[in-house]
Amino acid sequence: MNLVSQHSPQQPAVSGNNIFRLAHWISDSVNGLRLKAARSWHFTPQTVAYQGYGSTTWVRVLARVVLTSKPKPGSAAEQAAQNGNQNVRGWRAFTSVPIQFTEVEVEIGGVTARVQADRGGLVDTVVPVSLAPGWHTAELRAEGTDPVKSQVFVISPDTELGIVSDIDDTIMVTALPRPFLALWNTFVLSERARMATPGMAVLMDRLLVKHPEAPVIYLSTGPWNAAPTLARFITRNMYPPGPLLLTDWGLTNDRWFRSGQEHKRRNLELLAEEFPNMRWLLFGDNGQHDEAIYSHFAQQHGDRVAAIGIRQLSTGEAVLAGGHTESGDHAGSSVPWIYSPDGAGLAKGLRELTIL
Repeated sequence: MNLVSQHSPQQPAVSGNNIFRLAHWISDSVNGLRLKAARSWHFTPQTVAYQGYGSTTWVRVLARVVLTSKPKPGSAAEQAAQNGNQNVRGWRAFTSVPIQFTEVEVEIGGVTARVQADRGGLVDTVVPVSLAPGWHTAELRAEGTDPVKSQVFVISPDTELGIVSDIDDTIMVTALPRPFLALWNTFVLSERARMATPGMAVLMDRLLVKHPEAPVIYLSTGPWNAAPTLARFITRNMYPPGPLLLTDWGLTNDRWFRSGQEHKRRNLELLAEEFPNMRWLLFGDNGQHDEAIYSHFAQQHGDRVAAIGIRQLSTGEAVLAGGHTESGDHAGSSVPWIYSPDGAGLAKGLRELTIL
């Protein structure tokens, strides 16, 4: 068994002025108090595994280590957990407390890597390993937690097309004022109360019929706490499975707030670097910054983008979203742009491009 040690078990240094360092100290102190309280309430350590992806020579593994409440034996909550319906309401995810900088062991394909969770308890690491294309299982173990399994999709080097899709207002109709969207979606709603964008699931299914090896990656500015709810929404509405690339709120080691736009740009650039021979089909909406982000990516990597599909918000949705961008003039772009309010219209445009 190969052993790969990728991170030393030390807290990373914080850069910035004294006020910024003080904010980190306060944040860490509050999290320490939350951990103490959670342990006094008999919360138990748990590793939450997310889907990952990779190539035939490496995989990207995603998980989070938290203290969380355990359902009482014989309770309705325990029965729901056994049926796979636990944590139906997203707010329950926020009662968990991240375990910072803890060491996690990742085992996949006969290779074991020891890595370190970050300030938010998140594990986002690359493990060098030789694997055949298709689905594989990684096992993750953190101190005091039961081992958990993570599904990882290994992309064939011959794969020519990949799909990246936003979530809110792209595959999911939100219809809420943008300032309240994240709070409402994660704290209040269950995945049963969310509505899929008409025609988008059918479009995704048809794309995978024509391109069965294409990976589907959901790139969103939503928080990792909402990942279980979003994953259930994807499954319930018959969208194809795929990794969720989400973010966390709050401080980083060098910024006051995480930038959602930077999160999307960074991950698109990472995908371009990881899969240099693949072209991407990008889906987003015209109510946020997707057009600007995708346009910049297309300018930098025009030969790597098969097409860009933008869902147009209705007038009511645009008002709630705080406005929308106009369907831009992309006549000078080498990348085809498709605009439509639903999946059927996007499918029509992709058929004309012979992508579908």
